[in-house]
Amino acid sequence: MNNTPRSERLHIALFGRRNVGKSSLINALTGQQIAIVSDVAGTTTDPVSKSMEILPLGPCVLIDTAGFDDTGEVGDLRTERTREVIKQADIAILVTDGTTLDKELAWAALLKQANVPFVAVLNKVDLMHEVPSAVLADIAKRLGCDAIPVSAKNGDGLNLLRNTLAGLMPESGSQSLTGNLAKAGDTVLLVMPQDPQAPKGRLILPQVQTLRDLMDKGCIAICCTTEDIDRTLAALKEPPHLIITDSQVFDIVEQKKPAQSQLTSFSVLMAAHKGDIRYFVESALAIDRLTEQSRVLIAEACTHAPLAEDIGREKIPRMLRQRVGQGLTVDIVAGKDFPSDVTGYNLVIHCGGCMFNRKFMLSRVEQCRTQGVPMTNYGITIAHVKGILAKVSIP
Repeated sequence: MNNTPRSERLHIALFGRRNVGKSSLINALTGQQIAIVSDVAGTTTDPVSKSMEILPLGPCVLIDTAGFDDTGEVGDLRTERTREVIKQADIAILVTDGTTLDKELAWAALLKQANVPFVAVLNKVDLMHEVPSAVLADIAKRLGCDAIPVSAKNGDGLNLLRNTLAGLMPESGSQSLTGNLAKAGDTVLLVMPQDPQAPKGRLILPQVQTLRDLMDKGCIAICCTTEDIDRTLAALKEPPHLIITDSQVFDIVEQKKPAQSQLTSFSVLMAAHKGDIRYFVESALAIDRLTEQSRVLIAEACTHAPLAEDIGREKIPRMLRQRVGQGLTVDIVAGKDFPSDVTGYNLVIHCGGCMFNRKFMLSRVEQCRTQGVPMTNYGITIAHVKGILAKVSIP
């Protein structure tokens, strides 16, 4: 489980006032001194994430946040960053000392609005002579969730908290990256160009995840580069059931593939795994409506230093401008930078999102949908521009 990518882990975020014991609670849950603990209010200034294995939850990412009662200009910025964490959270812990619930009520409303299941923790119960059941009942009723008494200092209530969190875990559904496109015994050919964009000595994350998914299914996975497609196909007794390619060589692979083989790409698989693939396919039609007066936003999950012929920064903008004209405006954001208002754009094109968890990707999809802006992804865009989207298999 230690090798589980962060994007595939359960994201658990802790929210609460300054000095309420969020960092201490993270340390208690993990059994490690992960977060800095201090009596000084506001010690945690930015969201801090830590990947851990916690039974019975499994692989998790715990996110410590700044107190949502921070004040001043800098405090407002910290609070805004804390609010952004809601988009990543699969589950939340709302930590309180029970003295007042005004801000907690507001944050409980934000979590409910974002469909994030949460539990309230009455922390520092070791400082109380006894835990008033009436206080717990009031917290539970007003916040609309379970309320658990916990002492991060001596460990009281931690097992109950872990088990309660396990009960809040979202239904995982099918975790298969390839979905219904491949089954046990199928031969699957993976076409993986090893160009300057590929990390030296390594495969990129979507390729690794796809390979593991195919092995878990009992498929026969065969890998080759673009240059070796013909030789690889000739070496097979029968055509592969499925060919998965890098989107950048969609057209080359489509021309060479056997008629009976299905075709998709790593980016398309990630789009279905992380986001709303049907919405992405529907939104690709907006490409046909682009003009030189249009604006497109390209969003990358990675914050890597761009290399020559970068797919998001160079190749896709060039494809679009060749199609609609050089006057097309293309803006690019990376990592967690994403405008709160995208209504000024005619189209948003997102990468596969392999560095983001599904909850975070879906929050961007929902934002675009709510603001009436079509959103698609790299692989879908390339397939549509090259005129082969109808021939691409969608999970």
